[in-house]
Amino acid sequence: MGKLQEFDITFTNNKVVYGPGESISGTVKIRTGNSLQYKAIKVYCQGSCGISNKMNDAVWTLEEQYFNSTLSVADKVFTELVTSTTMTKVIHGTLAAGEHSLPFQFLIPVAVPTSFEGPFGKILYRVRAVIDTPRFSKDYKSQRPFYLLNLLNLNDVPDIEHPSYAVTTKKFSYLLVKTGTLMLKARSDLRGYIPGQVIKLAAEIHNKSGKDTGYVLASLIQKVTYKTKRPVFDLRTIAEVEGAGVKAGKHAEWREQIIVPPLPQSALAGCSLIHIDYFIQVSLKSPDAVVTLPIYIGNIAVNFSPSRQTPSGPGHCAANIAPSAAGVTPSAPPVEEEAEEGLCAGGVVSEEIPTKSHSQQDSSGQPVTMSPSAFSHAPGAALPPSHRRPDAAAPLFCVSTGATIPFFTEGNATPVPTSCSLILPPEYSSWDYPHEPPPTYEESCSSANSSFNSRQ
Repeated sequence: MGKLQEFDITFTNNKVVYGPGESISGTVKIRTGNSLQYKAIKVYCQGSCGISNKMNDAVWTLEEQYFNSTLSVADKVFTELVTSTTMTKVIHGTLAAGEHSLPFQFLIPVAVPTSFEGPFGKILYRVRAVIDTPRFSKDYKSQRPFYLLNLLNLNDVPDIEHPSYAVTTKKFSYLLVKTGTLMLKARSDLRGYIPGQVIKLAAEIHNKSGKDTGYVLASLIQKVTYKTKRPVFDLRTIAEVEGAGVKAGKHAEWREQIIVPPLPQSALAGCSLIHIDYFIQVSLKSPDAVVTLPIYIGNIAVNFSPSRQTPSGPGHCAANIAPSAAGVTPSAPPVEEEAEEGLCAGGVVSEEIPTKSHSQQDSSGQPVTMSPSAFSHAPGAALPPSHRRPDAAAPLFCVSTGATIPFFTEGNATPVPTSCSLILPPEYSSWDYPHEPPPTYEESCSSANSSFNSRQ
């Protein structure tokens, strides 16, 4: 750096995560070996979003700015050093050799989105410092990112405590001349979860045919929409569990559980260029049938007060799942609550579908160990008390897609990367070209017009 030996930005108490409306403060540290002339020393606090049609592109196709504040720190600290050069009529200051600390403070606006980093776009926040030097001299620049968490309180989402429910009926032909009917129902216990909570899933399959079905598959899917001129849909299978098929003429039930890994929150309120959706897709092979259950991923868990009880799903006696979240093994079905739950669909005795594989289990069938630091600890978190940190008062959040990218904690702690070793299924993919988005909730409930069914 020549004359400049150190040029760095530090935040007060080393804080790295802030909320809307908070004040961000810190110090610009400068150390020089010799005196350094400058025209201005300014600090900028900036927040913006950029997106592109190309993966990991350095040039954005579209951008939007949330704020850009400027503070001239030299004017306040080095006024006595300012001199006037008669020849050039330019005001210069002189920074004496040694160490200098220049304080700054900015107020973050209220309506700003949570930080996010994806392959086609980012929501970034940073503090920049610039030493503007006289003509023919090199300008000096330094910057440090910070992260913004605009909490998504699931209790603010209408009907969030209700189950997410979908059903489809499929008529199909087999053995050239025979026909059959299949009914697929799926239900989750809630419509919203936070990282660390357990999604309790129940499915019913009524095979009214003389042919055995193929396997049943449940997937937690993330869809990130980048709203370029030709929108890009980035779909990722976050977790996946597979169950066996259903015998001819049988009615079967399947219960499974998926732990919500570290994930960015739904929607990204305040950003018009990036939108995040989550849904559970339950599909059956041979015959092909698909239903989707839209869900929210937030930062503050659903609060189950006495006046806010979870109603039972329509026409679904096989899936009365308790809303409480507790530490569980992902593929261990819940204990049967009532003996008569085995009788459904007009008195037909239901069979239980065994689980064949779970992406959140290792090869020995044991659940994957997830670090307690990888999850939020708001009320309802799925980690047992013995695994919770004593200082876990503030929620954690993930700024990137997928489940193994950096996770940051609010407060005075240094940023901590998640140690979640989530095993992604072989079909894990991220597409860098526009394609048809998944069906809506209404489309998934139709028997024959689902966009998924039309492509099978």
